[in-house]
Amino acid sequence: QVQLVESGGGLVQPGGSLRLSCEASGNSFSYFYMGWYRQAAGKERELVARIISTDGSTEYADSVKGRFTISRDNAERTLYLQMNRLKPEDAGTYFCNYVVIGTGWDYWGQGTQVTIAS
Repeated sequence: QVQLVESGGGLVQPGGSLRLSCEASGNSFSYFYMGWYRQAAGKERELVARIISTDGSTEYADSVKGRFTISRDNAERTLYLQMNRLKPEDAGTYFCNYVVIGTGWDYWGQGTQVTIAS
């Protein structure tokens, strides 16, 4: 089992920045993806960004490329998402995800709310 706890969401104006954090606890694995997904009201959950444990390669949704940066502190088992130049369409609940490669084991946090408003 892996437990994930997100933090850092809140209310920010368009053009502003937020930094989300996701702390992982429980079992440790060598080969996994950690990522951020978001879900806006009435929409499906979508991948925002993810990072792989092996070489730190990252993947971003086209809509956030150049504005968001995903990173991971291995020692602290914490995942971050730096979000800059936020747009109204970035609003939603952001979920942390942990996938153990090759097993199908898939863990989710409870989510943190991001609201974009003037």
